[in-house]
Amino acid sequence: MIDMVEETKKDAKHRMELAVENLGGELARLRTGKATPALLDGITVNYYGSNMPIKQVANVSAPDPRLLVVQPWERSLLGEIEKAILKSDLGLNPTSDGIVVRIPIPTLTEERRLALVKLVKKGGEESKVAVRNIRRDANEKLKKAEKDHQISEDELHRAQDKIQEMTDEYSRKIDATLTAKEKEIMEI
Repeated sequence: MIDMVEETKKDAKHRMELAVENLGGELARLRTGKATPALLDGITVNYYGSNMPIKQVANVSAPDPRLLVVQPWERSLLGEIEKAILKSDLGLNPTSDGIVVRIPIPTLTEERRLALVKLVKKGGEESKVAVRNIRRDANEKLKKAEKDHQISEDELHRAQDKIQEMTDEYSRKIDATLTAKEKEIMEI
């Protein structure tokens, strides 16, 4: 039944990696005062009757740290893209020149920076809770296997120690991600 133990550890590791990746994706969408194409990831536009992410109907680039440029593959989408960006909760004001949509990224106030740091910390704590829940699920699965005499008590303790090491490792990764994002937000 060692296979079951390895499968449990592998599953826990995969789920913990997804929790860290999800946090990274969420943090990429936060506006930090720097232009990044990921800012527009959550915005969709109406394209022939269906909602499509901007990235799928246009080229999004950041030619300088304070500007995003969206070049739609079809000019007819310029108005839709502008409306979608205005409707988003990003607080951005796009302008169109008939060919591309330019989105100036305003600098953040100190108050807004501190609010964003709070938001980052909240997201980090949610990710850590997710990692701890994954640890709990894996440990419960292992305890059940030991109770059902599928693995020995020693195997249970070794596997639980390994799960705890993974939990600590992914918590450190979350902390490193949060520290980097906080630094990026507070940078003027």
